[in-house]
Amino acid sequence: MDPTTDTKYGLQSEADPAYVPPAPAPPPGQALPGQQPVVQWMPQPQSSLGCPPGLEYLTQLDQILVHQQVELLEAFSSWESKNKYQIKNVLGQQVYFAAEESEDCSRQCCGSDRSFVMHIVDNMNQEVIRAVRPFVGCCLFCWCADCSDDCAYAISVESPPGQTVGYVRQRASGWSPHYEIRDANSEVILKIRGPCCPYQGVGCTEDVDFSVLSADESHIVGKISKQWAGLAKEWYTNADNFGISFPKDLDVKAKATLLGALFLIDFMYFEDNNNN
Repeated sequence: MDPTTDTKYGLQSEADPAYVPPAPAPPPGQALPGQQPVVQWMPQPQSSLGCPPGLEYLTQLDQILVHQQVELLEAFSSWESKNKYQIKNVLGQQVYFAAEESEDCSRQCCGSDRSFVMHIVDNMNQEVIRAVRPFVGCCLFCWCADCSDDCAYAISVESPPGQTVGYVRQRASGWSPHYEIRDANSEVILKIRGPCCPYQGVGCTEDVDFSVLSADESHIVGKISKQWAGLAKEWYTNADNFGISFPKDLDVKAKATLLGALFLIDFMYFEDNNNN
């Protein structure tokens, strides 16, 4: 079925009394006269043995595009809204939808340092990935000193929800962002290294790349990129565009964990840019 707006995660359901069946899809990137652009859904792949339910989509991908939705209230006021993201393939077809769960007080008082749960649902409105970020108040940035796991900024990734498949941990690194991607057993499987100055300020029209490296840092596996979204969007909102690239044959659990790393990077470096 095609999703409509769900009260919990922001999608939709045919059970909603206000549900209206979608019009026939126009060519990609176009809309029927008088209508908003129609969402193109990635066809649901067949289930795969040993693959967590819902992650079959990731077996077919070597790139992911993540578009944060613009919240009008946030754009024209100082009120911090819950983040929502469309997750697409390179054809522009929607693969997942991500919606933040957090407390109002935490968003307004703690800003980008807030704890949250990111619910990631597929096109059938089933939650397939859950990224959980706890609140950390004991250190600001672990760049110049060693970070214990209790102090470092981190995210745990679950798929299905309740079953941990990986962790993202911030590590000490001098002056550049450094993260470890760990599996369910907390073994380091990948590392992420960012630029010395990762913040993308207003007027900066270049992408910001975070390299995904092998565990021994001997070679580059892929990258997470913060992409320039245009002057108006960068100036007036916190809505961001990201891309992830990785080998197509990379384990789907590692791919899901890299998606969690993207959300952590977004909150740490690009959520609080004083655009309001």
